[in-house]
Amino acid sequence: MLRDSSLVWLASGIVGVSFGAVSVAGGLPLWVPVLMSLVVYAGSAQFSAVGVLLAGGGPFAAVATGLLLNTRTAAFSLAVAEILGTGRAARFLGAHLVTDETVAFALAQSDPVRQRRAFWISGLGLFAVWNIGVLAGALAGGALGDTARYGLDAAFPAVLVALVLPALRADARVRRCALLGAALALAITPAVPAGVPVLLALAGLFLHRRPARKEAAV
Repeated sequence: MLRDSSLVWLASGIVGVSFGAVSVAGGLPLWVPVLMSLVVYAGSAQFSAVGVLLAGGGPFAAVATGLLLNTRTAAFSLAVAEILGTGRAARFLGAHLVTDETVAFALAQSDPVRQRRAFWISGLGLFAVWNIGVLAGALAGGALGDTARYGLDAAFPAVLVALVLPALRADARVRRCALLGAALALAITPAVPAGVPVLLALAGLFLHRRPARKEAAV
């Protein structure tokens, strides 16, 4: 668990450095990417919001873009609601840590105890490394350039694919949902902004059907 999490932490830190550097190099004050990462903590939505600001868009347009791209976490939250715990503090903090990666790590585990441990270990580590990376990148400004040119951001999808493969192999219903979602996302990608294909991929869930209940023996 720690080994797999550390790969995601490394990738998150590198992308965080890139986000901080690009934001400050583009003309934003240092506190903007740092505060956004602490309070919003939304990865791709942060990149999109900053992109809107740097392109001359207003704060309302940036917020709307970020909210649109981050609505997928509503579905993720439903998937891990029982994993977070029952206390208000745990649910409040856990909701802030819900990301593609933390949900994938949690749901890949075999029992509730391991699911909860995986969520909190991956979530807290990811949050810490992301924010450290953003601060480092913001302080460095434009000196680092865009780290995405090295292809290191590919670590995120690679790890996610590895985590969901067991579920895809074990359940035909999950495979049908995933295939439909992937097809929709690929088809719409050339025509919509980044992040929107992920939202549309959720339509694949319409293929999910609960297994028929067996009639109780008389």
